[in-house]
Amino acid sequence: MMKLNKTAFLLAGVSIFGINTYAQQLTKAQNQELLKAGQGAIVKLEGFLTEKTAQIPFQKYPTPGPQYIISDDPEYIRVPEAIALKESVVPGAVRFYLYNVNGVKEPKQIDCKIIAMIKNTGKAPMRIKMLKYVSQAPSTNYFKLGKEGLASFLAAQPSEEVRIVKPGDAVPIDEKLEQYVVKYDELVHGFYEFLVDQPAEITVLQTDLKTSGKDALKRITNVLPPKTKSGAGRGLYGVSNYHINNTTVIDTKNGTSSLVIADGVNDPWIIGREGTTGHQAKLAGNYGVIYDVELKWKSTDGKGLALITWNSRSADNQWCSGMAAAMKVSEGKFKEGIIQLPKDQLVTKAAPEAVLIQVFKPAANGEEQTIKLTYSPPGASCLPTPLILVPVDLNP
Repeated sequence: MMKLNKTAFLLAGVSIFGINTYAQQLTKAQNQELLKAGQGAIVKLEGFLTEKTAQIPFQKYPTPGPQYIISDDPEYIRVPEAIALKESVVPGAVRFYLYNVNGVKEPKQIDCKIIAMIKNTGKAPMRIKMLKYVSQAPSTNYFKLGKEGLASFLAAQPSEEVRIVKPGDAVPIDEKLEQYVVKYDELVHGFYEFLVDQPAEITVLQTDLKTSGKDALKRITNVLPPKTKSGAGRGLYGVSNYHINNTTVIDTKNGTSSLVIADGVNDPWIIGREGTTGHQAKLAGNYGVIYDVELKWKSTDGKGLALITWNSRSADNQWCSGMAAAMKVSEGKFKEGIIQLPKDQLVTKAAPEAVLIQVFKPAANGEEQTIKLTYSPPGASCLPTPLILVPVDLNP
């Protein structure tokens, strides 16, 4: 999932405390291409995309959110039967991101099941209510699962169903996981947010096709160690939501600027605890964390702003040849809503490819406006995924 190289994030001449002097200029043809492009379309901007784009200074703070659990260490489960995560939660809201792969290849490749179980560790019946629920069939197309899963999670609505679990009993968080056959190298990808009213234990396990999750949970004693060579991390984290806002108003007269978050440098990885060892856990990528972004901007030269993104990591890592994302964006030329990036292709590959997210029009009187985004680091893609604001002439 996470092919991260922190040295790639040290952007020359950039600081969160100010904006550097590097400024790109669109050609007239590139300006026209951005205006003609549909939302989510790939636009080629030869010679324009660079990691040296002036960075937007920002501030961030955690906002109230659920207890957050991610299972992605080890990303590849190499043994036929084992526990890949075990965490305890208290009554309340829980966000859970499941990202594990059947990695069994010795002595041969086999089919398995990967199931996430929740056990009522309280003394009274536990009620479970899903707030957001994304269930996807296992696949070797990690980009597709990551992009479509995130878009579906952002759009999900609370379920009316309430499940009851007796004290000491355990059930699958996602009942469909019991039915899926996970072939070698297939990813099991799930994104869930739910309420529980009793203390509970969440376990991710891999087992054979004939064994139920409940029986496997009773039988398995082998807990895989964390901090392997693959995966972003696993554990329980107290931060699940951030608010981001710029500290200097964006003005189109100042040229192109870039918001770079989830980079591990200007925006550090969240810290939590790994339940089986009690050791500190670091989530390398902040995958599953939701960012509520508000950017103030104005136009003193009459230009609009095009919001684009690109795969900035393609040149420095063999695993970063593609990027696929999803986010919610406020209204501009296109309606407010959730957009998969890119929309009509699976991934964007590398510069000069950019993906158009939105075009914002200047206020008639030049007053400040607010761009609103809901962003989460896209699973299966390398980070960061810069959000670039490009002044565009709307009447060329």
